[in-house]
Amino acid sequence: MNQSTTYALASETGLDGPDQVLSTDIDTTCNVDDRVRIKLDTNGPNSCMPVSIPGVLTRTAKLYPDHIALVSKPDANGKRTTYTFQEYESAIRIVAKAFIKLGLKRHHSVCIMGFNSPEWFIADLATIYAGGIATGIYITNSPKSCQYCAEHSRANIIVVEDEKQLRKILQIKHNLPHLKAIVQYNGIPTEKNVLSWDDLLDIGKKESEDKLLSVLKTIGVNECCILVYTSGTIGNPKAVMLNHDNILSNIRAVLMVLRMKEKSEVIVSYLPLSHVAAQLIDIITNITIATTVYFADPSALKGTLINTLLVAQPTFFLGVPRVWEKIYEKMQEKARNNGVIKTWIYKWAKAQSLHYYANKMNGIDYKHWGYVFAKWLVFDKVKAALGLNKCQTFVTSTAPLNIDITNYFLSLDIFLFEGYGISECSGCHTLNEIEKCSMDGVGKTLPGLYTKLDNIDEHGEGEICISGRHIFMGYLNAPKQTEDVKDKDGWIHSGDLGKFDSNGNLFITGRIKELIITSGGENVAPYNIEQSILSELPYLNNAMVIGDQRKYLTVLVTLKSNMNEETGAPLDTLTPDVLIWAQSIGSSAKTVTEVIKSRDTAIYEEINKAIKRANMQAISNAQKIQKFEILPHDFSIPTGELGPTLKLKKNVVQKMYADLIDKMYE
Repeated sequence: MNQSTTYALASETGLDGPDQVLSTDIDTTCNVDDRVRIKLDTNGPNSCMPVSIPGVLTRTAKLYPDHIALVSKPDANGKRTTYTFQEYESAIRIVAKAFIKLGLKRHHSVCIMGFNSPEWFIADLATIYAGGIATGIYITNSPKSCQYCAEHSRANIIVVEDEKQLRKILQIKHNLPHLKAIVQYNGIPTEKNVLSWDDLLDIGKKESEDKLLSVLKTIGVNECCILVYTSGTIGNPKAVMLNHDNILSNIRAVLMVLRMKEKSEVIVSYLPLSHVAAQLIDIITNITIATTVYFADPSALKGTLINTLLVAQPTFFLGVPRVWEKIYEKMQEKARNNGVIKTWIYKWAKAQSLHYYANKMNGIDYKHWGYVFAKWLVFDKVKAALGLNKCQTFVTSTAPLNIDITNYFLSLDIFLFEGYGISECSGCHTLNEIEKCSMDGVGKTLPGLYTKLDNIDEHGEGEICISGRHIFMGYLNAPKQTEDVKDKDGWIHSGDLGKFDSNGNLFITGRIKELIITSGGENVAPYNIEQSILSELPYLNNAMVIGDQRKYLTVLVTLKSNMNEETGAPLDTLTPDVLIWAQSIGSSAKTVTEVIKSRDTAIYEEINKAIKRANMQAISNAQKIQKFEILPHDFSIPTGELGPTLKLKKNVVQKMYADLIDKMYE
């Protein structure tokens, strides 16, 4: 931490809630009623005085009252509902008053479970205005998981989207001692004692402002306002406690790098709002710089996202790797139908883009005639077809993206800002910048934040540790787990392995908990091996290295297959690009089942060759893959291998395919 550090105290703010800093002498807590100190640098981006989330939105609503804040998805008649910032803040205050009337206590939660919508945003911010703690629950959660989150966070109110989510809560509400009300924001509830959204608004409209104002005066920027439940793969999820200053200092740092402008940006909201990245970008950016947010259809990740993009014309787009992969696959499929001349033109244009960005990364920002012509002839048309022709900022986050796909988009004049962050640091800690960046890294530390490596080995790799005002308060009711992650000096020990290059770019090289220790005592980080295999053979969708306490390494792979657009579950049929590749190597297989059942010689041999090529990059014999097996279907959320944020649950995969794994070690 910077040597010149001061602490923001209540007396320094001179304010009477919600922008006040409440007095405390602690830096970490697991008690939701506590507050923590805020460390200010004496100069630089970390020196600005704290402000609250209600304070930020009030400012924005006063500055831009008539600017469109939210645009809903189309209703049954194709009509979209819009909210200006004045209407938005007014609705938040109404719902906040209703929450107080319904019995929301200070430091108790409102759990929200549903797809992204204006009501989700309003309920989230209204909870904070009312002195509660906004808590998202993944819509994929089981009733048992919902019960844990609601009980653990002392939920007074639960807001659900529809009858499907309501049924989960009705199954477990008798086990929730703090629950006082349930609200369904879509449709008319058929269940007695469940409020509709209109019922909620009617309650709030009848309440005076006095009670809300008295609550707002008690709020401090250094007390918890948001709980983020991690999508842990083992045991119950941890609840990350974030305060106003954590979130807002983080978004200030992000905006300094992305250079987004007030009242000028358009964003599409479609990623799960229970995840900190979506809350940071969709909700907090919106109230900070007056963006306009369009809401996608619930089936966005199943193929309808492009419909919203074409209407919204976003200037900023955050895509998880699976979204970029889907766009890549569709474009590859379309490219195969191009004639010789069109193929040549595209190849030439892509070379111009790569040349331009290679120069730009080295500090030479010169748009040569080839790039300008290629942009007019090809790139602008490609972006227009995707609804991204007005987009200035493209971001990929939440999980690593294959470097080949990153470079593919770069060749189409789409520079992907890759970021790194965790819930415990409010969402984002590093971001790629075009100048002096490395395409396979996750960028430089954001302004005002700090990064160091702990226990550095002979390869320059160590555990990534992060610090700054964006660091979480602690895990709710979990002192031991908090102590394991956040040290006495305020540094988070992320559990991720990384290294720096000479320009300060950070590279993720693995995860400590996922380190494989072979029976010979060799430590192996599987991440780089997996990425290397996928780069060698792009027709594989996943690779998962096995070998902990085993004599040698093996790998489980999945072939790219079509997905059920309704459920998101993998189908047995191979994708068009895999079919063409299979035919080119002499295979007639059309399904994954055919490949495995016949042990298709052509396909198995090509995978074997790709693994051998990847093995040539291994730093020791112990890090080479000896055997592989193809799994019967791709990984997905419905089949259980992926979590809500599309992260692989390796322990689940190992249990599912224990027999197949054992077979590779016979």
